[in-house]
Amino acid sequence: MRSTEVKKGSTRAAHRSLFYAMGYTEEELQKPLIGICCAANEIIPGHMHLDTIAQAAKYGVLEAGGTPIEFPAIGICDGIAMGHDGMKYPLASRELVADSIEAVANGHAFDGLVLIPNCDKIVPGMLMAAARLNIPTVVVSGGPMLPGRLHGKDISVSTVFEAAGRFESGQIDACELSEIEHCACPGCGSCSGLFTANTMNCLTEVLGMGLPGNGTIPAAYNGKRIALAKHAGMAVMKLVAENKCPRDIMTMEAFKNAITVDMAIGGSSNTALHLPAIAHEAGIQLPLELFDEISKHTPYLTKLSPGGSHHIIDLNEAGGIPAVMHELDRLNIINKDCQTVSGKTIGEIIEHAEIQRPDVIHSIENPYNKTGGIAVLKGNIAPECSVVKESAVDPSMKVFSGPAKVYNSEDEAIAAICGKEVQSGDVVVIRYEGPKGGPGMREMLNPTSVLAGMGHDKDVALLTDGRFSGATRGACIGHISPEAREGGNIALIENGDIIEINIPNRTLNVKVSDEELAARRAKWVCPEPKVKSGYLARYAALVTSAATGAVLKVPGQD
Repeated sequence: MRSTEVKKGSTRAAHRSLFYAMGYTEEELQKPLIGICCAANEIIPGHMHLDTIAQAAKYGVLEAGGTPIEFPAIGICDGIAMGHDGMKYPLASRELVADSIEAVANGHAFDGLVLIPNCDKIVPGMLMAAARLNIPTVVVSGGPMLPGRLHGKDISVSTVFEAAGRFESGQIDACELSEIEHCACPGCGSCSGLFTANTMNCLTEVLGMGLPGNGTIPAAYNGKRIALAKHAGMAVMKLVAENKCPRDIMTMEAFKNAITVDMAIGGSSNTALHLPAIAHEAGIQLPLELFDEISKHTPYLTKLSPGGSHHIIDLNEAGGIPAVMHELDRLNIINKDCQTVSGKTIGEIIEHAEIQRPDVIHSIENPYNKTGGIAVLKGNIAPECSVVKESAVDPSMKVFSGPAKVYNSEDEAIAAICGKEVQSGDVVVIRYEGPKGGPGMREMLNPTSVLAGMGHDKDVALLTDGRFSGATRGACIGHISPEAREGGNIALIENGDIIEINIPNRTLNVKVSDEELAARRAKWVCPEPKVKSGYLARYAALVTSAATGAVLKVPGQD
Protein backbone atom coordinates (compact mmCIF):
# COMPACT_ATOMS: atom_id res chain seq x y z
CA MET A 1 0.00 0.00 0.00
CA ARG A 2 1.17 3.50 -0.83
CA SER A 3 0.12 4.66 2.63
CA THR A 4 2.82 2.55 4.31
CA GLU A 5 5.02 5.59 3.63
CA VAL A 6 3.15 7.51 6.34
CA LYS A 7 2.22 4.80 8.84
CA LYS A 8 4.71 1.87 8.93
CA GLY A 9 7.96 1.47 10.82
CA SER A 10 9.72 3.14 13.74
CA THR A 11 10.51 6.28 11.75
CA ARG A 12 6.79 6.83 11.26
CA ALA A 13 5.93 6.86 14.98
CA ALA A 14 5.44 10.64 14.92
CA HIS A 15 3.20 10.29 11.87
CA ARG A 16 1.05 7.74 13.69
CA SER A 17 0.81 9.98 16.72
CA LEU A 18 -0.72 12.68 14.52
CA PHE A 19 -3.31 10.19 13.27
CA TYR A 20 -4.07 9.22 16.88
CA ALA A 21 -4.59 12.89 17.71
CA MET A 22 -7.54 12.85 15.29
CA GLY A 23 -9.04 9.69 16.79
CA TYR A 24 -7.83 7.16 14.26
CA THR A 25 -7.22 3.72 15.75
CA GLU A 26 -4.39 1.27 15.22
CA GLU A 27 -6.86 -0.97 13.43
CA GLU A 28 -7.82 1.80 11.00
CA LEU A 29 -4.18 2.46 10.19
CA GLN A 30 -3.79 -1.16 9.14
CA LYS A 31 -6.28 -0.59 6.31
CA PRO A 32 -5.90 1.28 2.99
CA LEU A 33 -6.27 5.05 3.43
CA ILE A 34 -8.83 6.40 0.98
CA GLY A 35 -9.06 10.14 0.37
CA ILE A 36 -12.63 11.39 0.03
CA CYS A 37 -12.36 14.72 -1.79
CA CYS A 38 -15.67 16.54 -1.43
CA ALA A 39 -16.38 19.89 -3.07
CA ALA A 40 -19.36 20.73 -0.81
CA ASN A 41 -19.96 24.43 -0.22
CA GLU A 42 -22.76 26.92 0.32
CA ILE A 43 -22.40 28.95 -2.90
CA ILE A 44 -23.11 26.35 -5.64
CA PRO A 45 -26.61 24.79 -5.80
CA GLY A 46 -25.06 21.63 -7.23
CA HIS A 47 -22.70 21.35 -4.27
CA MET A 48 -24.89 22.37 -1.34
CA HIS A 49 -25.78 18.74 -0.61
CA LEU A 50 -22.49 17.00 -1.38
CA ASP A 51 -21.79 16.38 2.31
CA THR A 52 -24.47 13.67 2.19
CA ILE A 53 -22.76 12.10 -0.84
CA ALA A 54 -19.40 12.16 0.97
CA GLN A 55 -20.91 10.54 4.06
CA ALA A 56 -22.37 7.75 1.94
CA ALA A 57 -19.09 7.22 0.09
CA LYS A 58 -17.32 6.88 3.44
CA TYR A 59 -19.85 4.24 4.51
CA GLY A 60 -19.04 2.34 1.31
CA VAL A 61 -15.29 2.50 1.97
CA LEU A 62 -15.81 1.33 5.56
CA GLU A 63 -18.06 -1.52 4.41
CA ALA A 64 -15.37 -2.72 2.02
CA GLY A 65 -12.53 -2.59 4.56
CA GLY A 66 -10.91 0.81 4.04
CA THR A 67 -10.34 3.93 6.13
CA PRO A 68 -11.97 7.00 4.57
CA ILE A 69 -10.39 10.42 5.11
CA GLU A 70 -12.32 13.45 3.90
CA PHE A 71 -10.75 16.65 2.57
CA PRO A 72 -12.22 19.59 0.62
CA ALA A 73 -12.00 21.08 -2.86
CA ILE A 74 -12.97 24.56 -3.97
CA GLY A 75 -15.68 25.38 -6.46
CA ILE A 76 -17.17 28.40 -8.21
CA CYS A 77 -20.78 28.70 -9.41
CA ASP A 78 -20.59 29.65 -13.07
CA GLY A 79 -24.11 31.04 -12.99
CA ILE A 80 -23.39 33.44 -10.12
CA ALA A 81 -20.00 34.35 -11.62
CA MET A 82 -21.59 35.02 -15.02
CA GLY A 83 -21.55 38.46 -16.61
CA HIS A 84 -18.96 40.19 -14.42
CA ASP A 85 -15.27 39.92 -13.55
CA GLY A 86 -15.98 36.86 -11.42
CA MET A 87 -16.30 34.84 -14.65
CA LYS A 88 -12.55 35.21 -15.20
CA TYR A 89 -12.03 32.63 -12.46
CA PRO A 90 -14.05 29.43 -13.16
CA LEU A 91 -11.91 27.98 -15.96
CA ALA A 92 -8.75 29.03 -14.12
CA SER A 93 -10.10 27.30 -10.99
CA ARG A 94 -10.09 23.98 -12.87
CA GLU A 95 -6.30 23.99 -12.46
CA LEU A 96 -6.57 24.85 -8.75
CA VAL A 97 -8.91 21.90 -8.20
CA ALA A 98 -6.52 19.50 -9.94
CA ASP A 99 -3.42 20.92 -8.25
CA SER A 100 -4.90 20.88 -4.75
CA ILE A 101 -6.03 17.26 -5.05
CA GLU A 102 -2.57 16.31 -6.28
CA ALA A 103 -1.00 18.09 -3.31
CA VAL A 104 -3.24 16.50 -0.66
CA ALA A 105 -3.24 13.00 -2.15
CA ASN A 106 0.52 12.87 -2.63
CA GLY A 107 1.28 14.75 0.56
CA HIS A 108 -0.50 12.07 2.59
CA ALA A 109 0.21 9.03 0.39
CA PHE A 110 -3.43 8.00 -0.03
CA ASP A 111 -4.00 4.54 -1.48
CA GLY A 112 -7.06 5.57 -3.43
CA LEU A 113 -9.54 8.38 -3.95
CA VAL A 114 -13.27 8.99 -4.18
CA LEU A 115 -13.79 12.36 -5.88
CA ILE A 116 -17.10 14.16 -5.32
CA PRO A 117 -17.82 17.07 -7.69
CA ASN A 118 -20.98 18.15 -9.48
CA CYS A 119 -20.55 21.36 -11.43
CA ASP A 120 -18.81 22.87 -14.40
CA LYS A 121 -15.05 23.13 -13.78
CA ILE A 122 -14.93 20.93 -10.70
CA VAL A 123 -15.79 17.73 -12.61
CA PRO A 124 -13.02 18.11 -15.22
CA GLY A 125 -10.61 19.42 -12.57
CA MET A 126 -11.11 16.26 -10.53
CA LEU A 127 -10.79 14.01 -13.59
CA MET A 128 -7.55 15.82 -14.48
CA ALA A 129 -6.26 15.11 -10.97
CA ALA A 130 -7.25 11.44 -11.27
CA ALA A 131 -5.36 11.08 -14.54
CA ARG A 132 -2.33 12.94 -13.19
CA LEU A 133 -2.07 11.02 -9.91
CA ASN A 134 -2.97 7.66 -11.46
CA ILE A 135 -3.96 5.96 -8.22
CA PRO A 136 -7.23 3.96 -7.90
CA THR A 137 -10.06 6.51 -8.14
CA VAL A 138 -13.84 6.63 -8.50
CA VAL A 139 -15.79 9.81 -9.30
CA VAL A 140 -19.32 10.13 -7.91
CA SER A 141 -21.26 13.30 -8.56
CA GLY A 142 -24.19 14.91 -6.80
CA GLY A 143 -26.74 14.61 -9.60
CA PRO A 144 -28.75 17.02 -11.77
CA MET A 145 -31.31 19.49 -10.51
CA LEU A 146 -34.96 18.92 -11.34
CA PRO A 147 -36.37 21.40 -13.84
CA GLY A 148 -38.57 24.15 -12.50
CA ARG A 149 -42.25 24.32 -13.41
CA LEU A 150 -44.11 27.42 -14.53
CA HIS A 151 -47.58 27.46 -16.06
CA GLY A 152 -47.37 23.74 -16.76
CA LYS A 153 -44.00 23.84 -18.51
CA ASP A 154 -40.50 22.79 -17.49
CA ILE A 155 -38.01 25.64 -17.21
CA SER A 156 -34.39 25.99 -16.10
CA VAL A 157 -31.77 28.60 -15.29
CA SER A 158 -31.29 29.28 -19.02
CA THR A 159 -34.94 30.38 -19.11
CA VAL A 160 -34.10 33.05 -16.53
CA PHE A 161 -31.06 34.33 -18.43
CA GLU A 162 -33.21 34.66 -21.56
CA ALA A 163 -36.03 36.27 -19.56
CA ALA A 164 -33.67 39.17 -18.87
CA GLY A 165 -33.56 39.83 -22.62
CA ARG A 166 -37.33 39.63 -22.86
CA PHE A 167 -37.57 42.13 -20.01
CA GLU A 168 -35.05 44.49 -21.65
CA SER A 169 -37.04 44.38 -24.90
CA GLY A 170 -40.36 45.02 -23.12
CA GLN A 171 -41.86 41.59 -23.75
CA ILE A 172 -42.41 40.89 -20.04
CA ASP A 173 -42.70 43.07 -16.96
CA ALA A 174 -40.83 42.96 -13.66
CA CYS A 175 -43.51 40.79 -12.00
CA GLU A 176 -43.23 38.08 -14.66
CA LEU A 177 -39.43 38.21 -14.51
CA SER A 178 -39.61 37.72 -10.74
CA GLU A 179 -42.00 34.79 -11.11
CA ILE A 180 -39.65 33.08 -13.55
CA GLU A 181 -36.57 33.55 -11.38
CA HIS A 182 -38.34 32.13 -8.32
CA CYS A 183 -39.51 29.01 -10.17
CA ALA A 184 -36.59 28.02 -12.39
CA CYS A 185 -34.29 26.30 -9.88
CA PRO A 186 -36.39 24.26 -7.43
CA GLY A 187 -33.60 22.65 -5.41
CA CYS A 188 -30.09 21.27 -5.21
CA GLY A 189 -28.26 19.76 -8.14
CA SER A 190 -26.34 20.72 -11.26
CA CYS A 191 -28.57 22.92 -13.47
CA SER A 192 -31.21 20.75 -15.09
CA GLY A 193 -30.40 20.96 -18.81
CA LEU A 194 -27.57 19.45 -20.78
CA PHE A 195 -25.23 22.24 -19.80
CA THR A 196 -21.51 21.81 -19.06
CA ALA A 197 -21.85 20.21 -15.62
CA ASN A 198 -24.33 17.56 -16.68
CA THR A 199 -22.48 16.91 -19.93
CA MET A 200 -19.28 16.24 -18.00
CA ASN A 201 -21.07 14.09 -15.40
CA CYS A 202 -22.53 11.99 -18.24
CA LEU A 203 -19.16 11.70 -19.96
CA THR A 204 -17.59 10.62 -16.65
CA GLU A 205 -19.74 7.50 -17.01
CA VAL A 206 -18.64 7.00 -20.60
CA LEU A 207 -14.96 7.41 -19.70
CA GLY A 208 -15.47 4.62 -17.17
CA MET A 209 -14.63 6.79 -14.16
CA GLY A 210 -18.16 6.90 -12.71
CA LEU A 211 -20.74 4.20 -12.05
CA PRO A 212 -23.83 3.86 -14.29
CA GLY A 213 -26.36 6.57 -13.42
CA ASN A 214 -23.69 9.03 -12.29
CA GLY A 215 -24.70 11.59 -14.90
CA THR A 216 -28.48 11.32 -14.86
CA ILE A 217 -29.94 10.21 -11.51
CA PRO A 218 -31.45 13.45 -10.13
CA ALA A 219 -30.05 14.96 -6.95
CA ALA A 220 -33.58 14.96 -5.55
CA TYR A 221 -33.66 11.16 -5.79
CA ASN A 222 -31.82 11.08 -2.50
CA GLY A 223 -32.02 7.34 -1.89
CA LYS A 224 -30.59 6.42 -5.29
CA ARG A 225 -27.80 9.01 -5.11
CA ILE A 226 -26.78 7.88 -1.62
CA ALA A 227 -26.78 4.23 -2.74
CA LEU A 228 -24.67 5.19 -5.77
CA ALA A 229 -22.15 6.92 -3.47
CA LYS A 230 -21.97 3.88 -1.19
CA HIS A 231 -21.26 1.68 -4.19
CA ALA A 232 -18.58 4.16 -5.30
CA GLY A 233 -16.88 3.73 -1.93
CA MET A 234 -17.03 -0.04 -2.29
CA ALA A 235 -15.79 0.13 -5.87
CA VAL A 236 -12.64 2.08 -5.01
CA MET A 237 -11.63 -0.62 -2.54
CA LYS A 238 -11.84 -3.24 -5.28
CA LEU A 239 -9.73 -1.01 -7.53
CA VAL A 240 -7.13 -0.68 -4.76
CA ALA A 241 -7.01 -4.46 -4.35
CA GLU A 242 -6.53 -4.93 -8.09
CA ASN A 243 -4.28 -1.86 -8.48
CA LYS A 244 -6.47 -0.68 -11.34
CA CYS A 245 -5.72 3.00 -11.99
CA PRO A 246 -7.30 5.83 -14.03
CA ARG A 247 -4.88 5.49 -16.95
CA ASP A 248 -5.92 1.83 -17.26
CA ILE A 249 -9.47 3.09 -17.74
CA MET A 250 -9.12 6.48 -19.49
CA THR A 251 -7.48 5.18 -22.67
CA MET A 252 -7.65 6.73 -26.13
CA GLU A 253 -10.53 4.37 -26.93
CA ALA A 254 -12.39 5.57 -23.84
CA PHE A 255 -11.94 9.19 -24.94
CA LYS A 256 -13.23 8.31 -28.40
CA ASN A 257 -16.30 6.77 -26.73
CA ALA A 258 -16.76 9.98 -24.73
CA ILE A 259 -16.56 12.19 -27.83
CA THR A 260 -18.99 9.88 -29.64
CA VAL A 261 -21.58 10.11 -26.87
CA ASP A 262 -20.95 13.85 -26.56
CA MET A 263 -21.84 14.24 -30.24
CA ALA A 264 -24.90 12.00 -29.92
CA ILE A 265 -26.40 13.90 -26.99
CA GLY A 266 -25.44 17.40 -28.17
CA GLY A 267 -23.29 18.21 -25.14
CA SER A 268 -21.75 21.50 -24.10
CA SER A 269 -19.11 23.02 -26.37
CA ASN A 270 -16.93 23.27 -23.27
CA THR A 271 -16.16 19.57 -23.67
CA ALA A 272 -13.78 20.67 -26.43
CA LEU A 273 -11.74 22.29 -23.64
CA HIS A 274 -12.16 19.71 -20.90
CA LEU A 275 -11.73 16.37 -22.67
CA PRO A 276 -8.39 17.40 -24.23
CA ALA A 277 -7.23 18.72 -20.84
CA ILE A 278 -8.11 15.45 -19.07
CA ALA A 279 -6.47 13.45 -21.86
CA HIS A 280 -3.36 15.64 -21.59
CA GLU A 281 -3.00 14.62 -17.94
CA ALA A 282 -3.27 10.98 -19.00
CA GLY A 283 -0.49 11.45 -21.56
CA ILE A 284 -2.90 11.33 -24.51
CA GLN A 285 -3.13 13.89 -27.32
CA LEU A 286 -6.76 14.64 -28.22
CA PRO A 287 -6.79 17.00 -31.23
CA LEU A 288 -9.96 18.93 -31.98
CA GLU A 289 -9.94 17.46 -35.48
CA LEU A 290 -10.93 14.19 -33.79
CA PHE A 291 -14.15 15.80 -32.56
CA ASP A 292 -15.09 16.72 -36.13
CA GLU A 293 -14.04 13.33 -37.50
CA ILE A 294 -16.22 11.50 -34.96
CA SER A 295 -19.10 13.95 -35.48
CA LYS A 296 -19.31 13.04 -39.18
CA HIS A 297 -20.44 9.48 -38.43
CA THR A 298 -22.32 10.02 -35.15
CA PRO A 299 -26.07 10.71 -35.25
CA TYR A 300 -27.57 13.32 -32.94
CA LEU A 301 -30.10 11.35 -30.87
CA THR A 302 -31.26 13.58 -27.98
CA LYS A 303 -32.48 17.17 -28.06
CA LEU A 304 -32.12 18.39 -24.50
CA SER A 305 -32.27 21.93 -23.13
CA PRO A 306 -30.96 24.40 -24.29
CA GLY A 307 -31.35 22.82 -27.75
CA GLY A 308 -34.75 21.33 -26.91
CA SER A 309 -37.42 21.06 -24.25
CA HIS A 310 -36.26 17.88 -22.46
CA HIS A 311 -34.04 17.92 -19.37
CA ILE A 312 -31.69 15.44 -17.68
CA ILE A 313 -34.53 13.86 -15.69
CA ASP A 314 -36.08 12.91 -19.04
CA LEU A 315 -32.82 11.36 -20.19
CA ASN A 316 -32.70 9.40 -16.94
CA GLU A 317 -36.24 8.11 -17.49
CA ALA A 318 -35.33 7.23 -21.09
CA GLY A 319 -32.61 4.81 -19.95
CA GLY A 320 -29.74 7.21 -19.35
CA ILE A 321 -26.30 7.06 -20.88
CA PRO A 322 -26.26 3.22 -21.16
CA ALA A 323 -29.33 3.40 -23.43
CA VAL A 324 -27.68 6.05 -25.61
CA MET A 325 -24.53 3.93 -25.91
CA HIS A 326 -26.51 0.77 -26.65
CA GLU A 327 -28.24 2.56 -29.52
CA LEU A 328 -24.95 3.93 -30.87
CA ASP A 329 -23.46 0.44 -30.65
CA ARG A 330 -25.87 -0.63 -33.35
CA LEU A 331 -23.61 1.40 -35.68
CA ASN A 332 -20.49 -0.27 -34.24
CA ILE A 333 -19.10 3.10 -33.10
CA ILE A 334 -18.72 2.25 -29.40
CA ASN A 335 -15.67 0.39 -28.12
CA LYS A 336 -17.22 -2.15 -25.77
CA ASP A 337 -13.92 -3.49 -24.43
CA CYS A 338 -13.13 -0.33 -22.44
CA GLN A 339 -12.79 -0.91 -18.70
CA THR A 340 -14.77 0.95 -16.02
CA VAL A 341 -14.53 1.49 -12.26
CA SER A 342 -17.53 -0.81 -11.84
CA GLY A 343 -15.37 -3.80 -12.75
CA LYS A 344 -17.48 -4.35 -15.85
CA THR A 345 -16.61 -3.42 -19.41
CA ILE A 346 -18.67 -0.85 -21.30
CA GLY A 347 -20.09 -3.74 -23.31
CA GLU A 348 -21.30 -5.52 -20.19
CA ILE A 349 -22.89 -2.31 -18.85
CA ILE A 350 -24.83 -1.51 -22.02
CA GLU A 351 -25.70 -5.07 -23.08
CA HIS A 352 -29.23 -5.03 -21.69
CA ALA A 353 -29.86 -1.27 -21.77
CA GLU A 354 -32.94 -0.20 -23.71
CA ILE A 355 -34.53 3.08 -24.73
CA GLN A 356 -37.49 3.59 -22.42
CA ARG A 357 -38.71 6.89 -23.93
CA PRO A 358 -38.28 7.10 -27.71
CA ASP A 359 -39.43 10.72 -27.55
CA VAL A 360 -36.25 11.55 -25.61
CA ILE A 361 -33.67 9.20 -27.17
CA HIS A 362 -34.27 8.77 -30.88
CA SER A 363 -33.23 5.68 -32.78
CA ILE A 364 -30.34 5.66 -35.23
CA GLU A 365 -32.97 5.32 -37.99
CA ASN A 366 -34.69 8.52 -36.84
CA PRO A 367 -32.02 10.89 -35.50
CA TYR A 368 -32.50 14.61 -35.06
CA ASN A 369 -29.50 14.98 -37.33
CA LYS A 370 -27.21 12.53 -39.12
CA THR A 371 -24.11 14.18 -37.65
CA GLY A 372 -23.13 15.15 -34.13
CA GLY A 373 -23.92 18.13 -31.93
CA ILE A 374 -20.59 20.00 -31.94
CA ALA A 375 -18.75 21.40 -34.96
CA VAL A 376 -15.17 22.66 -35.27
CA LEU A 377 -14.83 25.53 -37.75
CA LYS A 378 -11.66 26.91 -39.34
CA GLY A 379 -10.86 29.82 -41.66
CA ASN A 380 -9.01 33.10 -41.72
CA ILE A 381 -10.68 34.18 -38.46
CA ALA A 382 -9.82 30.89 -36.75
CA PRO A 383 -6.76 29.26 -38.38
CA GLU A 384 -6.38 26.85 -35.42
CA CYS A 385 -9.99 26.28 -34.47
CA SER A 386 -13.34 27.58 -33.31
CA VAL A 387 -16.18 25.59 -31.75
CA VAL A 388 -19.96 25.82 -32.05
CA LYS A 389 -22.73 23.76 -30.46
CA GLU A 390 -24.43 22.97 -33.78
CA SER A 391 -27.29 21.17 -32.07
CA ALA A 392 -28.42 24.47 -30.50
CA VAL A 393 -28.24 26.49 -33.76
CA ASP A 394 -31.42 27.18 -35.70
CA PRO A 395 -31.17 25.65 -39.21
CA SER A 396 -31.63 29.09 -40.77
CA MET A 397 -28.40 30.26 -39.10
CA LYS A 398 -26.11 27.44 -40.12
CA VAL A 399 -25.08 29.38 -43.22
CA PHE A 400 -25.04 33.08 -42.41
CA SER A 401 -23.20 36.28 -43.24
CA GLY A 402 -23.43 39.82 -41.93
CA PRO A 403 -21.51 42.91 -40.90
CA ALA A 404 -19.34 42.76 -37.82
CA LYS A 405 -20.11 44.73 -34.66
CA VAL A 406 -16.82 44.57 -32.75
CA TYR A 407 -16.36 44.84 -28.96
CA ASN A 408 -13.17 44.45 -26.95
CA SER A 409 -14.85 42.91 -23.90
CA GLU A 410 -18.03 41.14 -22.86
CA ASP A 411 -19.06 44.17 -20.81
CA GLU A 412 -18.92 46.43 -23.89
CA ALA A 413 -21.01 43.93 -25.83
CA ILE A 414 -23.70 43.60 -23.14
CA ALA A 415 -24.03 47.39 -22.91
CA ALA A 416 -24.37 47.61 -26.69
CA ILE A 417 -26.95 44.81 -26.89
CA CYS A 418 -29.06 46.29 -24.09
CA GLY A 419 -28.65 49.70 -25.74
CA LYS A 420 -30.21 48.31 -28.96
CA GLU A 421 -27.01 48.87 -30.99
CA VAL A 422 -27.14 45.33 -32.35
CA GLN A 423 -29.65 44.78 -35.14
CA SER A 424 -30.96 41.83 -37.13
CA GLY A 425 -28.33 40.52 -39.51
CA ASP A 426 -25.33 41.60 -37.43
CA VAL A 427 -22.42 39.43 -36.32
CA VAL A 428 -21.30 40.42 -32.83
CA VAL A 429 -17.55 39.94 -32.28
CA ILE A 430 -16.32 39.86 -28.66
CA ARG A 431 -12.54 39.66 -28.35
CA TYR A 432 -9.75 39.85 -25.77
CA GLU A 433 -11.71 37.33 -23.69
CA GLY A 434 -9.58 34.25 -24.45
CA PRO A 435 -7.55 32.19 -21.96
CA LYS A 436 -4.78 34.82 -21.89
CA GLY A 437 -6.77 37.91 -22.85
CA GLY A 438 -9.64 37.57 -20.39
CA PRO A 439 -7.77 36.22 -18.62
CA GLY A 440 -9.71 33.05 -17.90
CA MET A 441 -11.85 32.77 -21.04
CA ARG A 442 -15.16 34.07 -19.72
CA GLU A 443 -18.41 32.36 -20.71
CA MET A 444 -20.73 34.59 -22.73
CA LEU A 445 -24.12 33.40 -21.51
CA ASN A 446 -25.28 36.91 -20.63
CA PRO A 447 -24.97 38.41 -24.14
CA THR A 448 -26.24 35.26 -25.88
CA SER A 449 -29.21 34.96 -23.54
CA VAL A 450 -30.15 38.62 -23.85
CA LEU A 451 -29.99 38.31 -27.63
CA ALA A 452 -32.13 35.14 -27.52
CA GLY A 453 -34.60 36.79 -25.17
CA MET A 454 -34.89 39.72 -27.58
CA GLY A 455 -35.67 37.27 -30.37
CA HIS A 456 -32.29 37.57 -32.10
CA ASP A 457 -31.19 33.95 -31.74
CA LYS A 458 -32.31 33.39 -35.34
CA ASP A 459 -30.92 36.53 -36.95
CA VAL A 460 -27.76 37.58 -35.05
CA ALA A 461 -24.54 35.56 -34.73
CA LEU A 462 -21.88 35.94 -32.05
CA LEU A 463 -18.16 35.16 -32.29
CA THR A 464 -15.62 35.22 -29.48
CA ASP A 465 -12.19 34.04 -28.43
CA GLY A 466 -13.90 33.40 -25.10
CA ARG A 467 -16.32 30.55 -24.63
CA PHE A 468 -20.00 29.85 -24.12
CA SER A 469 -22.01 28.30 -21.36
CA GLY A 470 -23.53 24.92 -22.00
CA ALA A 471 -26.84 26.78 -21.61
CA THR A 472 -26.15 28.92 -24.70
CA ARG A 473 -28.21 28.53 -27.85
CA GLY A 474 -27.96 30.22 -31.22
CA ALA A 475 -25.19 30.79 -33.77
CA CYS A 476 -22.59 31.33 -31.08
CA ILE A 477 -19.04 30.41 -32.09
CA GLY A 478 -16.35 30.40 -29.42
CA HIS A 479 -12.81 29.18 -28.68
CA ILE A 480 -11.52 31.20 -31.67
CA SER A 481 -7.81 30.48 -31.85
CA PRO A 482 -5.33 32.08 -31.95
CA GLU A 483 -7.00 34.50 -29.57
CA ALA A 484 -6.82 38.29 -29.94
CA ARG A 485 -4.32 38.66 -27.11
CA GLU A 486 -1.87 36.49 -29.06
CA GLY A 487 -2.38 38.48 -32.25
CA GLY A 488 -4.96 36.19 -33.82
CA ASN A 489 -6.89 37.53 -36.79
CA ILE A 490 -9.93 38.13 -34.61
CA ALA A 491 -7.95 41.13 -33.29
CA LEU A 492 -7.87 42.61 -36.82
CA ILE A 493 -11.61 42.56 -37.57
CA GLU A 494 -13.18 46.01 -37.95
CA ASN A 495 -16.76 47.22 -37.72
CA GLY A 496 -18.61 46.57 -40.96
CA ASP A 497 -16.38 43.73 -42.17
CA ILE A 498 -18.52 40.94 -43.62
CA ILE A 499 -18.29 37.72 -41.63
CA GLU A 500 -19.20 34.46 -43.38
CA ILE A 501 -20.28 31.45 -41.31
CA ASN A 502 -20.81 28.05 -42.92
CA ILE A 503 -21.32 25.37 -40.28
CA PRO A 504 -22.02 22.50 -42.74
CA ASN A 505 -18.74 23.27 -44.53
CA ARG A 506 -16.96 23.94 -41.20
CA THR A 507 -15.69 27.39 -42.25
CA LEU A 508 -15.49 30.79 -40.54
CA ASN A 509 -14.07 33.71 -42.53
CA VAL A 510 -13.99 37.47 -42.76
CA LYS A 511 -14.22 38.87 -46.31
CA VAL A 512 -10.95 40.76 -46.10
CA SER A 513 -7.95 40.04 -48.31
CA ASP A 514 -4.73 38.61 -46.94
CA GLU A 515 -3.02 41.84 -47.97
CA GLU A 516 -5.46 43.98 -45.99
CA LEU A 517 -5.13 41.72 -42.94
CA ALA A 518 -1.34 42.04 -43.19
CA ALA A 519 -1.61 45.83 -43.36
CA ARG A 520 -3.85 45.87 -40.29
CA ARG A 521 -1.47 43.55 -38.45
CA ALA A 522 1.40 45.96 -39.06
CA LYS A 523 -0.57 48.62 -37.19
CA TRP A 524 -1.90 46.38 -34.41
CA VAL A 525 -0.65 47.05 -30.89
CA CYS A 526 -1.20 44.45 -28.18
CA PRO A 527 -3.16 46.09 -25.36
CA GLU A 528 -2.05 46.16 -21.74
CA PRO A 529 -3.01 43.03 -19.74
CA LYS A 530 -6.35 43.38 -17.96
CA VAL A 531 -4.93 41.74 -14.82
CA LYS A 532 -1.34 42.32 -13.68
CA SER A 533 -1.15 40.61 -10.29
CA GLY A 534 -2.41 37.62 -8.34
CA TYR A 535 -3.45 34.19 -9.50
CA LEU A 536 -5.00 35.32 -12.80
CA ALA A 537 -1.77 37.04 -13.85
CA ARG A 538 0.15 33.82 -13.21
CA TYR A 539 -2.53 31.84 -15.03
CA ALA A 540 -2.37 34.14 -18.07
CA ALA A 541 1.40 33.70 -18.24
CA LEU A 542 1.16 29.90 -18.32
CA VAL A 543 -2.12 29.05 -20.09
CA THR A 544 -2.07 27.66 -23.62
CA SER A 545 -4.51 28.02 -26.50
CA ALA A 546 -8.13 26.92 -26.37
CA ALA A 547 -7.19 24.65 -29.27
CA THR A 548 -5.15 22.53 -26.83
CA GLY A 549 -7.67 22.57 -23.98
CA ALA A 550 -6.28 25.71 -22.28
CA VAL A 551 -3.92 23.58 -20.21
CA LEU A 552 -1.03 25.18 -18.34
CA LYS A 553 2.49 25.05 -19.73
CA VAL A 554 5.13 23.28 -17.71
CA PRO A 555 8.35 25.34 -17.85
CA GLY A 556 10.90 23.64 -20.08
CA GLN A 557 8.27 21.65 -22.00
CA ASP A 558 6.74 22.52 -25.36
